[in-house]
Amino acid sequence: MSSLDGLASEIERDGCATLSGILDPEACEHLLAVLAARETEWAGWGGARNLFEIDAIREVALSQPIRRVAETVLGRGCSAVRALLFDKTASANWGVAWHQDLAVAVQARNDAVPGFGPWSIKAGVVHAVAPASVLERMLTIRLHLDACGPENGPLRVVAGSHRNGRIGAEDWSSSVWRGTQRVMTVERGGVVIFRPLLLHASSPAEQPSRRRVLHLEYASADALSAPLLWRWSLGSCESSEDPVAE
Repeated sequence: MSSLDGLASEIERDGCATLSGILDPEACEHLLAVLAARETEWAGWGGARNLFEIDAIREVALSQPIRRVAETVLGRGCSAVRALLFDKTASANWGVAWHQDLAVAVQARNDAVPGFGPWSIKAGVVHAVAPASVLERMLTIRLHLDACGPENGPLRVVAGSHRNGRIGAEDWSSSVWRGTQRVMTVERGGVVIFRPLLLHASSPAEQPSRRRVLHLEYASADALSAPLLWRWSLGSCESSEDPVAE
């Protein structure tokens, strides 16, 4: 897909889509320079958490091209709630088994809220496995700062699997083979878009090279409510010509 036309219906049906040309080469280079300045913080790990601590990452998450993608699916008022980096290299050429993204980042633990847990601390931030009712109101946008072809460990998904809600880990494998697998290749500056409940995986690269991906999570305005609050909730994804303030 190369435009927003039909994006919402494609996400509803398949749980995933790609868009090209979201970020231009100059903007990609700027982000790579910002990340390179902090690369020693995650050297050898293959990624980084808590990226909304970086001004440039907050800015791109709230930029017009990314916001339009998010609000096309989630509606006006959605917010950016978490940012990660995945950095696949020859020395950190990892793979990830089939799974769903179930954990959300919140401000504080609250065992009284039904449906959340188990709880964990990741890089100093409280996370909880969330109920399907929350995850169904979220969207992941993966911005590729390097091109990712079939040989570079792209994301693989089971189209439509997001419609089955939370799937027990013991059923992931059987659900994969019953479904239709898709390989999500994308050019530099493009995005892979998917629902957190979509079954997805990633193999080690066959021809390892840099594959830097900015993983941005968004949530609709009604996805989470007090007493649980998002650890980050950046602006609201409302269309305007100027960036939305934090």
